[in-house]
Amino acid sequence: MDLVAKLPAMEDDALAVLHENAARLEQSGTKAQSSAAAALLPALETELASRRAAKLAAASAKRAAAPKRTAAKRASKSATKAQG
Repeated sequence: MDLVAKLPAMEDDALAVLHENAARLEQSGTKAQSSAAAALLPALETELASRRAAKLAAASAKRAAAPKRTAAKRASKSATKAQG
């Protein structure tokens, strides 16, 4: 199994470290390291972007599911604080 196939199963922090290392090696590695990193970077960036999008969608869904505070409740809470 090649490294690209393992990306979806990697932990977020391990994926981030791998991306940092690949970016560094693409710029300052040997010819072999640079070409291997260049080949891996698109898959890494796609996986990272996919995870970011999934986290944003989950956060958005969580916010949408949370009960809404109405203007009356906010005003009531402000008045209570002002009295206290």
